[in-house]
Amino acid sequence: MHISFYGAAQAVTGSCFLIEAHGCNFLLDCGMAQGGQEADAHNENAFAFDVSSIDFVVLTHAHIDHSGLLPKLVAQGFKGPIYTTLATQDLLEVLLKDSAHIQIMDAERAARRKREGKKHERDVLPPLYSLAHVARTLELVKAKPYGKKFEVHPSVQVRFQDAGHILGSAIVELWLRDAHGRTQKLVSSGDLGQPGRVILRDPTPVQEADVLLIESTYGDRLHKDNASTLNELVDIVTRTVPHGNVVIPAFAVGRTQELLYHFIDLMQQGRLPPVEIFVDSPMAVAATEITMHHFAVFDEEAKQLMGTARQLPDVQHVHFIQDVEESIKLNRIKSGAVIISASGMCDAGRVLHHLRNNIGRPECAVVICGFQSYGSLGRRLVDGVKQVRMFGEQIDVRASVHTLGGFSAHADQKALLDWAGAFQPAPRHTYVVHGEPQAAQALAKELRSQHGHTVTVPTLGERFALQGLSANGS
Repeated sequence: MHISFYGAAQAVTGSCFLIEAHGCNFLLDCGMAQGGQEADAHNENAFAFDVSSIDFVVLTHAHIDHSGLLPKLVAQGFKGPIYTTLATQDLLEVLLKDSAHIQIMDAERAARRKREGKKHERDVLPPLYSLAHVARTLELVKAKPYGKKFEVHPSVQVRFQDAGHILGSAIVELWLRDAHGRTQKLVSSGDLGQPGRVILRDPTPVQEADVLLIESTYGDRLHKDNASTLNELVDIVTRTVPHGNVVIPAFAVGRTQELLYHFIDLMQQGRLPPVEIFVDSPMAVAATEITMHHFAVFDEEAKQLMGTARQLPDVQHVHFIQDVEESIKLNRIKSGAVIISASGMCDAGRVLHHLRNNIGRPECAVVICGFQSYGSLGRRLVDGVKQVRMFGEQIDVRASVHTLGGFSAHADQKALLDWAGAFQPAPRHTYVVHGEPQAAQALAKELRSQHGHTVTVPTLGERFALQGLSANGS
């Protein structure tokens, strides 16, 4: 048995791991790389394996960097089942359709600019897949509840546990049986959430594994505590809205719902003035509705607050923007607005228009509250660039740019180490993935020193034998 790393190896995005088990081959995630030309090239060139050899896919959650290449896999002939959680099944329809739509729109815009003889920063590649491929992908999804072990092949059993990252996110437990009847247990953290966060429950501790795959997005740093993060948000908003707008690029799934929770709570407490909040992302609106349908997975604090605001579109001062005309009208607002819009890394979607209209105004603010991949516009803003190119024009960055890492949906270094410390004894081998090199190596060092793990930080395309078979794979 072997595992190969075809994505998220010394990089945060593009999750894709090929596991060769006894009698079958399967993928753990099939995600899109994000962040600039290198990511585009990676997505265009995937896959570096024989698609016809893949029997099934096990999907940790719906975020595009974990699921976004599933329709391409289907376009190239994959017809097997895709196993995931119940909430992820609901979210996939929204996210994959949006992904296809963005690719189609980008290609059409690039073709139009070329016909008009206009220059642009880089060529846009043809869409990786169509809406028809998305429809075929969704037909293959088989949803399973948390906490129930199920068989996907005579040699493979699976169980999903709550990862606390976004709605439906899962830690994956895999039991792999070899030709001699011996079993080893492989655990993938997927993306782990930060404990103590609102809405979702904390990540489920897992105590036994022979092999561990653990994410390391924030493997080299700690998040600010929740109180400090909220204080900073209150300060930014109260200083900005009398004269300008606050633009928050936010992932439509997870981050937007958490921000709404905090804004409602802060206004109910009187810590924020009654600012007008505009959620300008059809995908975020759909994801919010799906989130409310899965009320059972909320933590108790969120159930209490959101129970008083189940119909979010009716909450005073919160406005959900659906059509393009409504979105364009937001351009007329010069002050007093908080605009939450996708995409979270500022590389596509309606947020680009809001940035173009506000980023050149010193009275406005941009709040970055999630991880920004290398090469993305969001990363360049975080790094302090003075000019950005948007829609073919150069724009000076005059708005203040703030990074609120405390809102991250990813566990920080301490939370990752605490979760890994639950394994008793330590896994026989640990692979650190989903992190840029510095973050991955920092987490690997701490796993070795604090918990005695034998650790590898794999590179893209590396293949390893799954060693350390146990007698019963408990």
